[in-house]
Amino acid sequence: MRKLVLVLLAVGSLAAAGAVADGARSAAAATQTVKITHTGYVPVSVSITVGDAVAFTNSDTVAHTVDFKTTTGMHCTQTLPLAIAAGKSASCTFSSAGKFTFSDPANKGNKFRGTVTVSPALTSSLTVTPKTVVYGRKLTLAGKLVSQQAGQSVQVLAQQCGASASTRIATVTTTAGGTFSYPTQPLKQTVYTVKLKNVTSGAVTGKVKPSLRLAKLGRHRYMVTVSAAQSFAGKYGVFQRYRRAVKRWVKVKRVLLQANTTGVAPTVITSAKFRSRIRARLSVRIVLGQAQVGSCYAGGRSNVIRS
Repeated sequence: MRKLVLVLLAVGSLAAAGAVADGARSAAAATQTVKITHTGYVPVSVSITVGDAVAFTNSDTVAHTVDFKTTTGMHCTQTLPLAIAAGKSASCTFSSAGKFTFSDPANKGNKFRGTVTVSPALTSSLTVTPKTVVYGRKLTLAGKLVSQQAGQSVQVLAQQCGASASTRIATVTTTAGGTFSYPTQPLKQTVYTVKLKNVTSGAVTGKVKPSLRLAKLGRHRYMVTVSAAQSFAGKYGVFQRYRRAVKRWVKVKRVLLQANTTGVAPTVITSAKFRSRIRARLSVRIVLGQAQVGSCYAGGRSNVIRS
């Protein structure tokens, strides 16, 4: 009996894990959203690439149906046709190129008819290496065209955190097998895509940590400087020491960052001079957490020095 219970628990866990993974994949692929209102679909036409998804969100007060004329080459989060209750949503991921028309059989008129246009995927791979860099350092955007054609002029597009749209930062030429790469130095978290003719690839994100430098000025006196493309004045760094007994970093004190006039655009420097009476010869550092750096940066930490 005990063995049977353990088997059932294991099967349940695997099923739950699979459901979570499927949900995560659907959420990640939902690049376009169609809102269902009392007057129809908004928008009635969307364009995506193979592997992307369309999320249908019912913002009306009654249930609606999304019925596809062709269902081959797509996978949805619930059985087709989609019966979506008020305030709920469902999504479909498309694995083949083509035009997919959908409608709501209970409602007449062009506003309740729509089209999903699915273009072939541009790239079979697109990566940034490393995924996170310290401010001032470079990452490499690399990929491969599905066509594997050499000699193609591919536009590299970047959308920096806070920007409303992507801008072209370079044009690269593919080499053997359709591969390409481009070194770039992001100032903040940046979303990268590539474009060839009228087809745009999926997106990858390069994250940036502010550059933190900790120095000892004298007995019990320290200075930290933070370099980034924005000011962190008014934010707090955490001065830490390493406790060998427990093998972890522990908080000593919070340090308030202040404006500094030495930065050269686009670099902005914030800094702080502070005192700490911890004993000498300890390993210490400064950490700037995610809550302090905001959404455009990843949390960072300084070099390690001796107190």
